[in-house]
Amino acid sequence: MPMKNQTKETEFISSDPQMQIFLFSVFLVIYLITLAGNIVIMVLIRADSHLHTPMYFFLFHLSFVDICYSSVTVPYVLRNFLAEHKTISVNGCIAQMFFILLSGTAESSILLAMAYDRYAAICDPLRYMERMSKRICVQLVSGAWTTGFIYALLNTVFTLKLHFCGSNHIHHFICELPPLLQLACTDTLTNQVVLLTSFVIFGSISFLLMLISYIYIISTIMRIRSVEGRHKAFSTCSSHLIVVGLLYFTAFFQYTKPSSASSVVLDEIFSIQYSVLTPILNPIVYSLKSKEMKTALRKMFGKLKFLK
Repeated sequence: MPMKNQTKETEFISSDPQMQIFLFSVFLVIYLITLAGNIVIMVLIRADSHLHTPMYFFLFHLSFVDICYSSVTVPYVLRNFLAEHKTISVNGCIAQMFFILLSGTAESSILLAMAYDRYAAICDPLRYMERMSKRICVQLVSGAWTTGFIYALLNTVFTLKLHFCGSNHIHHFICELPPLLQLACTDTLTNQVVLLTSFVIFGSISFLLMLISYIYIISTIMRIRSVEGRHKAFSTCSSHLIVVGLLYFTAFFQYTKPSSASSVVLDEIFSIQYSVLTPILNPIVYSLKSKEMKTALRKMFGKLKFLK
């Protein structure tokens, strides 16, 4: 049956009406904080000249990606909490899947660019401005979006070739590729091979490059004689490592595990972590760990009080 004539029904953690209202409130608050936190970071970076550095250039774009990532999933989830019939067309489902893959891959690529920035700053500080010129920074961000687009398009094209019949119930709260493949009535071996291969190529290369960067970074930091110097160097990397760990661990498990090892509850928990919680954690983590961000925030609040 052609998938354009079908709709898919999605589900979430609970069907209890009171629990749905409670979850709606929780997710709405998370989404509003995500938007506010990331927008504040973007405004601060644009407004404060002290933050016009490569590291904060990447953080600006990371905040933008987080807004996109969260906006692809959370509004749809909020609508479903209030809707009696939680349905979505197959084409709509695949479109959501495309933007999830695009945003997630772009985010991991920007995190890789941030790791390279830390490597250049700590391991080769004398050539830092040469390595991280404005042109190179723009190229790295453009490359991140291009990589995300290629990865998303590749998996989407193969998904569009599938036919869906029988059950139309997605055991998930958003349209991610692994649960969508389980509903296909045609052979999905090609899709699974493409998904695993593309994830290994894009994800593993990104992770390995990041790992190599941090091996060099840690090696360089350990050679710093001053305890204060080591602490300062580590503090500039800790925020990035927290975000990388949260994103990569859950995404790797979700997209590389065999379908036989799938657990609906566990899949939903991991999806919530990297598509809902990570975008809200990024502004919190970077704001609390960065003295420059806290200084810029105090300046902004000082100006607002002065205007009043």
